Amino acid sequence: MAVTTAAYGTWPSPVDAGLTAAHDGRPDHLGAVGDELWWTEPRPAEGGRRTLVRRRADGTEESVLPAPWNARSRVLEYGGLPWAAADRPDGGPLVVFCHLPDQRLYVHEPDAAPGGAPRPLTPVSPVGEGLRWADPVIHRDRGEVWCVLEEYTGPAPADVRRVLVAVPLDGSAADDREVVRELSDERHRFVTGPRISPDGRRAAWIAWDHPRMPWDGTEVLLAEVGPDGTFRDARTVAGGTAESIPQVGWDTAGRLLLVSDRTGWWNLYRADIGADGTPGEQTALCPRAEEFGGALWRTGLTWFTPLENGLIAVVHGKGTTALGILDPERGTLVDAAGPWTDWAPTLTAHGTRVVGVAAGPRTSYEIVELDTRTGRARVVGARHTDAVDPAHYATPRLRTFPGPGGREIHAHVHPPHHPGFTGPEGELPPYVIRAHGGPTGHAPLVLDLEITYFTSRGIGVAVVDYGGSTGYGREYRERLREQWGVVDVEDCAAVASALAAEGTADPARLAVRGGSAGGFTTAASLATTDVYACGTIVYPVLDLRAWATGETHDFESRYLEGLVGPLDEMPARYKERSPIEHVDQITVPFLLLQGLADVICPPAQAERFLARAAGRGVPHAYLAFEGEGHGFRGADTMVRALEAELSLYARTFGIDRDDVPELEYRT
Repeated sequence: MAVTTAAYGTWPSPVDAGLTAAHDGRPDHLGAVGDELWWTEPRPAEGGRRTLVRRRADGTEESVLPAPWNARSRVLEYGGLPWAAADRPDGGPLVVFCHLPDQRLYVHEPDAAPGGAPRPLTPVSPVGEGLRWADPVIHRDRGEVWCVLEEYTGPAPADVRRVLVAVPLDGSAADDREVVRELSDERHRFVTGPRISPDGRRAAWIAWDHPRMPWDGTEVLLAEVGPDGTFRDARTVAGGTAESIPQVGWDTAGRLLLVSDRTGWWNLYRADIGADGTPGEQTALCPRAEEFGGALWRTGLTWFTPLENGLIAVVHGKGTTALGILDPERGTLVDAAGPWTDWAPTLTAHGTRVVGVAAGPRTSYEIVELDTRTGRARVVGARHTDAVDPAHYATPRLRTFPGPGGREIHAHVHPPHHPGFTGPEGELPPYVIRAHGGPTGHAPLVLDLEITYFTSRGIGVAVVDYGGSTGYGREYRERLREQWGVVDVEDCAAVASALAAEGTADPARLAVRGGSAGGFTTAASLATTDVYACGTIVYPVLDLRAWATGETHDFESRYLEGLVGPLDEMPARYKERSPIEHVDQITVPFLLLQGLADVICPPAQAERFLARAAGRGVPHAYLAFEGEGHGFRGADTMVRALEAELSLYARTFGIDRDDVPELEYRT
């Protein structure tokens, strides 16, 4: 193929915004149902709903839930495991799922009555959408579903309680909330669903309380399951205020397994429990300076799953992750071979096979099965297909950059790349510095068509795992303690400056972009540094004081005590770090994207920010999307947002493009 020389950012690309939106999202919440595999899967073209997909034994896939059914829970607002299934006595599956619009649990028997509609199991909430359910487990012998209930008792975000409950499968609770039975009288602000021992005698779950976040410290509670199905004599057997345990479960021999970061790394442990339920010795099964767990943003995440032969499948790594098979008696760990660099925390065992969701630098997320007898891994569902010639994919590079004080900063750099175009000699490309959300999160090194949308047009992208990110141990995570708005801003600026200094990026054409916590970092970066020529701020936190005093949801309502400090002790710091207080220091163009149904980062913050920006002469654009919450899911929204972002860069960087709509700027 002949290669044409053209200015960076002007290259034509087959990766348009519609194609990018159509491939957004990934399969999730994987489970084995008899000899079938089931998972949830996004449908951007159908308003962003998530359907439930089954893969039959013959390999065929079909949606279990037609539109408009939407299998997604709003527990913690970020959600949790929304479905469970079991085989019916007369054959065929029975599935229970949480439907997003009304948050009720429904039961469905797709094979018993083809075309039949799901039936509600729980009532409509008397307080808005204040009855929410997650982490369901079906108990056929009791005729119940055991799960987490998040119940709002009033209009304020803090008017909420979370308990473990049993919901009858006969539908009697659909009109009577009182029929729902509480499983334990233990009271904590946050709980995960119960994990029942193989003999059915014990239940274990995770709990924590404000002001901790689950990556700060959690506790494992263990209880006896009484004859009446209630949890008795609950006691704490692991964890604490400074030990994060994101997953607990049981091996096939009935021994308790848990992931803990007590050494500074999330590692897997086996806990001895006495006959009377008293905790004994806890043994590290594979002690390593690697992560075998992660941040518990949603309930029901699984980084390990035991196999029937005594082995344990684990997701582990540092920065990138792999699927490994651990022999707990020998401490040996063998990884699955393949092109995958990120395994999502959703594993299930299928006999001697392990199934997970994985992606790589040249593949999107797909369902991968590992046969532990042969060591062979293969794709079995949601198979990646190249929507364009893969020659258009950039090859990302894992980089470690020096930061202030000599600290290391992890990032991956995606250079401009097109098989038919190259930049003019002597011209440096523009780059977008991306700050991920969380901020306790990380950016996986996988194929992302949203990144390819820019790199295939000649705009480079650097994704920064700034201090505070997961995947690199607790010490790296703790760098952001009381330093949000400082370390994250410094680390992104350090990566941008390093790329410019080494001749990779044009120092005059650098942009910063981020959503949620990354939106805060973006706004703070524009206000406190002179590194960037423009920025894209997506559903951000902008006013720290308001966010800490009732302008967000309960889960994160005390998050800033760790990220910034206690508000009553340091109110000046909240003002100093809030981008809304420094709008007058922003001198470059910016784009602000906001969902109007966002309860995590509400539009009120964006609107106050814009009011302060008005009349200052700095060009800026605002796009607000009806019905969109925290994270855009509708295809039309994603197309408009992506094209608007490219339009901002084209205008700011002097790139001649006529294939994206002009933004309407305010000044």
